[in-house]
Amino acid sequence: MAKKIPMRQCVGCGEMKSKKEMMRVLKTPEDEIVLDVTGKKNGRGAYLCKQKECLINARKNKGLERSFKMSIPNEVYDSLEKEFDEIHE
Repeated sequence: MAKKIPMRQCVGCGEMKSKKEMMRVLKTPEDEIVLDVTGKKNGRGAYLCKQKECLINARKNKGLERSFKMSIPNEVYDSLEKEFDEIHE
């Protein structure tokens, strides 16, 4: 029997993709929002495609706010975008 591939929905574009193709954004128990590059950290995760457009869309459509049920300040999005750029250089 084939192994089931874990699918996740992008909070930016709404597409379903396999977990490996996505980036995990994490809400830590201390309510910090960070990129979880390993995908292994503890906390509530939301997933984004590895395109910057999806991060920008998530900011516009408040996708992360909905996932984490909290408001997210602009600085957090700015630092996510910075981290994003560093990973994808």
